Amino acid sequence: VPFAGWSLPLHYEQGHLQSHLHTRRCCSLFDVSHMLQTRVYGRDRVKFIESLVAGDIAELKPGQGTLTLLTNENGGIVDDLIVTNTSEDHLYVVSNAGCADKDLGVMRERAAELQAAGSDVYLEVSDNALLALQGPSMARVLQAGLSDDLAKLSFMSSVSTTVFGVSGCRVTRCGYTGEDGVEISVPAGQAVELAERLLSAPEVWLAGLAARDSLRLEAGLCLYGNDIDETTTPAEAGLMWTLGKRRRAALDFPGAAIIMAQVKEKPKRKRVGLTSAGPPIRPHAAILGPEGTPVGTVTSGCPSPSLGKNIAMGYVEAAHSRTGTALTVEVRKKQHPAIITKMPFVPTQYYMAK
Repeated sequence: VPFAGWSLPLHYEQGHLQSHLHTRRCCSLFDVSHMLQTRVYGRDRVKFIESLVAGDIAELKPGQGTLTLLTNENGGIVDDLIVTNTSEDHLYVVSNAGCADKDLGVMRERAAELQAAGSDVYLEVSDNALLALQGPSMARVLQAGLSDDLAKLSFMSSVSTTVFGVSGCRVTRCGYTGEDGVEISVPAGQAVELAERLLSAPEVWLAGLAARDSLRLEAGLCLYGNDIDETTTPAEAGLMWTLGKRRRAALDFPGAAIIMAQVKEKPKRKRVGLTSAGPPIRPHAAILGPEGTPVGTVTSGCPSPSLGKNIAMGYVEAAHSRTGTALTVEVRKKQHPAIITKMPFVPTQYYMAK
């Protein structure tokens, strides 16, 4: 299927349902090379990135990464990124494919402004491929090809290493499924070789875009362009945890004053989870209150393969956002009961080193 200018596999021979459940039980390999990978060099690289994002990048230890938000002057979310402070001499940034051109434009413009003012910063777009190995068997499969001890690599930590003989790889313990997993940035010319080596383990299956979407929804994770965009703020999206304490106090990122005022006054709408019976809930479906009046909109939805019921995410008026609230959703002009449900729908299995 077309996705952000790329042609991506929706599913492989096993089909969506089996692929999804296999990722939860064993391990799947996703080709996520469509993501934008950027390296930021220079003495002022942290100052540069913190002028664009709301996270506390300065506090990251070498090899540590964080999910952060690129915001605009209105407090809207331009993109969600993972920024890693590498043990080498740069920051490593992974952006969404659908925002690649936009993000790169924002970063290049800001870098040019800082350079003109005498700052030492420059960007390099990586042409590496990106492979995501996700699921409870990941550590066993990958450890066989690593000299580094995976037991020491915590969630959101990253190491530059050789993987199954392929040098110049960066392994980051993260992913978009809610399972223990890694994303491996690998030189493009050796991506197929590494993928085939990983797939030689019988428990590793290839997985496509359909499983990636249902897995991330079960994990309560946002899809940019559906659940967050430039019209949603971190306060509305329930993503205030991505804002560093120091950054909140300093109000030194785009839209900071608007976002913090919204936190103080409480946002008028909130991102929530929903479960329902009946037909699957899809994006753009209306969410209705007790009187049958619209109180919100669904932004993501699918039948959950793990739970055997419909799950969805959307925005509702704050008055209707409490967990356990009974609402209705409109599917094909018919109303079906729905309940506001805590997220993640399926418990996450992120690995924390002892």
